[in-house]
Amino acid sequence: MAKVEEKKPVVEEISELLKDAKSAVIVDYRGLTVEEDTKLRKELREAGCTYKVYKNTMINFAVKGTEFEELSKHLEGPTAIAVSKDDATAPARVLFNFSKGAEALELKAGVVEGTYYDVDGIKIIASIPSRDELLAKFLGSIQSPITNFARVIKQIAEKNEETVA
Repeated sequence: MAKVEEKKPVVEEISELLKDAKSAVIVDYRGLTVEEDTKLRKELREAGCTYKVYKNTMINFAVKGTEFEELSKHLEGPTAIAVSKDDATAPARVLFNFSKGAEALELKAGVVEGTYYDVDGIKIIASIPSRDELLAKFLGSIQSPITNFARVIKQIAEKNEETVA
């Protein structure tokens, strides 16, 4: 059994990882092949997420007294944690989509922007587009009426030019 002095840096590392995090999702990765694990880590990294495997006791110590404390009731078996400090839905989205093709990956629970979600909740969170996608759709919906208005004004101006000429 490791001494407390040896465990403290790991607990601090997890605490630092969770500090200012918008979301964290824990999974059971038992049964993933090395190839699948490498692919998952790459997808999470590209989405701006940090993915680490820690001992459950270390995660449990790190989440005590934080908004992530609810996760401690799911700390059984092999546990990996995916954390995002930028996009709140990214860990849930990437892990859920990956689990469709890799049945060995099992979602456990997560905390998104301070709210705890069980497996079903995480699956719903995964369906929410990223912030950038939502902004793009919003801007597109704002731009569309303006563009249509500009076309109408142009057609009216062209029609008036024809009438004058």
